[in-house]
Amino acid sequence: MTKVDTLVQFCDVVKRFGATTALDKISLDIQPGSIIGLVGSNGAGKSTLLRHIIGLYLPDAGTCTTLGMEARRLGPAEFARLGYVHQEGELIDWMYVGQLIRYVAAYYATWNTELEQRYVKDFELNLKDRVGSLSPGQRQKLAILLAIGFEPELLILDEPASALDPLARRQFLNLMLEMIQTQNRTIIISSHILSDVEKIIDHIVIMDKGRIVRNCALDTLQEEFCRVTLTAAGGKLPESLPFRNAIDWSRSDGQAVLTLRHADEAQIVRQAETIGCQAQIRRMSLDELYEAAIK
Repeated sequence: MTKVDTLVQFCDVVKRFGATTALDKISLDIQPGSIIGLVGSNGAGKSTLLRHIIGLYLPDAGTCTTLGMEARRLGPAEFARLGYVHQEGELIDWMYVGQLIRYVAAYYATWNTELEQRYVKDFELNLKDRVGSLSPGQRQKLAILLAIGFEPELLILDEPASALDPLARRQFLNLMLEMIQTQNRTIIISSHILSDVEKIIDHIVIMDKGRIVRNCALDTLQEEFCRVTLTAAGGKLPESLPFRNAIDWSRSDGQAVLTLRHADEAQIVRQAETIGCQAQIRRMSLDELYEAAIK
């Protein structure tokens, strides 16, 4: 039974494509009111997972429930609460931009015309351009507008910023932060541009080879790992370093850089002092945390 406040629930979902297992017994609950970063390498299963949420893919085993209903049975009432941006930005090429916006808007009683007009201006969309003539970046901007114009309760974004230039990506990220201010709105964003995702998410789901290897608050992951630079006061490091919780390291004669897991900062400083070293401790970027988490 799905929890009352759970937007999406995966329960032991398996999805295979021939001999490839894209999702391997995935279990995941998505609660309202957060921005969730879905990260992983190409082929990790991210897009496959997102397509199950809207019923585009069906499980070979297990169940996927969206908005209190089995995803395969979603209807107009549920889709009116869902926004989805596919990484390829598939649109109706023969229409003009303004024509396509009006066409899509007609299906939603909640369409926000003010948001539409501001977005069109900010992203410099020409309403008289033919959709088929748009550049990949402009197509992606239009696809994002069509997905957010009716202010969905659940917004699913599959590599939404991959075709955007740096300025457009910044505008997009600001828009996501603005949207999440509405109570109980949830955004799931899959992206390989982790430096962008890091700026807006509060929860992270890391996938690897069809499995979920981390599902936690971003703060929790940031507290789990740290990067330490050791510098020998006497000019040379000892052969053995007293850090048993190191998962990765590199070293030269006078300096070492370590990735530590579940480390206490005060203890790191004390251990460094026992071997005549100074320790600099810093928080790791999401790129670095991702690499650490899948080791």
